[in-house]
Amino acid sequence: MHDDFVLPFNTVKSGMTGRVVRLGAVADTILGQHAYPLAVSELLGQALALSAMLGTALKFNGNLTIQSQTDGAVGMFVTNFASPGGLRGYASFDADRISEIEAGDSPADQAALIGQGLLALTIDPGEGMERYQGVVSLEGGDLAGAAHTYFRQSEQLPTFVRLAVARLHVAGSDGRASGWQWRAGGLIVQHISPVGGKPPTESEAETETGAATTLFGEDDDHWRRVEMLATTVEDHELLDPMLSPERLLYRLFHEEGVRVIEPAPLEAYCRCSRERVAAFLKTFADENISDLRDEDGNVTVTCEFCGAAYRFEPETGRPLE
Repeated sequence: MHDDFVLPFNTVKSGMTGRVVRLGAVADTILGQHAYPLAVSELLGQALALSAMLGTALKFNGNLTIQSQTDGAVGMFVTNFASPGGLRGYASFDADRISEIEAGDSPADQAALIGQGLLALTIDPGEGMERYQGVVSLEGGDLAGAAHTYFRQSEQLPTFVRLAVARLHVAGSDGRASGWQWRAGGLIVQHISPVGGKPPTESEAETETGAATTLFGEDDDHWRRVEMLATTVEDHELLDPMLSPERLLYRLFHEEGVRVIEPAPLEAYCRCSRERVAAFLKTFADENISDLRDEDGNVTVTCEFCGAAYRFEPETGRPLE
């Protein structure tokens, strides 16, 4: 099994950089905690793969969060990467609209799930350093397209992004029984110039959307060749547990030559704890805590990320198992 890590690489001939992510048990754990409808799980799985590829590229120990806010059937999803390799995520959706989409004759269209709205990418370096946030519009496209738009507008980097997710029947490994397992994968390739991007010229900037028509390096023959090779990758190659990421990169870029870097392992995690929840409850006024009471009058708080439920006696604050 070749799972649960991000593999950075560089193409030798053209000098492009990229990363491949393969999620097995990590994706299955996170998506299995929620038991969302199929279409919602697929979208969240893609967001986890994207977060892993972007998070492992951070040059410091910090957090990267991807969050959507839209009018689509999935009104919001949140994924979080915490250095060195923790992943978590959840989604909020309209169950009736999801049922209508999944009842259709064709597979769920991601544009209908996402709808119109915003996608925010937030980087928090921690230790009192200033956070950075980039925001792009979601306009009825898919998540890979939104990521492409982000890099084009916010960082002005020629970028190729491909994301894949599915439930596959896999053989047991590492103590896990054989059966159906969520898997996710992704490929990102970027043209990184020695001086980064450049502002568009006056002629390039004048478009209907206000975005540059051509980015620095986008018309480079090396980039065009590598991008064309990257577009040949198929979903099953990104998900196949028997195909190593190294072998996949050789398939795609053997004419270029490819050099891999030390892989970054990934794991499912959550920061919630009984102590954190107790401290959170202390910030509420008594009249504002009534909505959290269960049928026995106790206060129950459920973590959106991992589904863990924490119960307390409201008067004493004593935890209940």
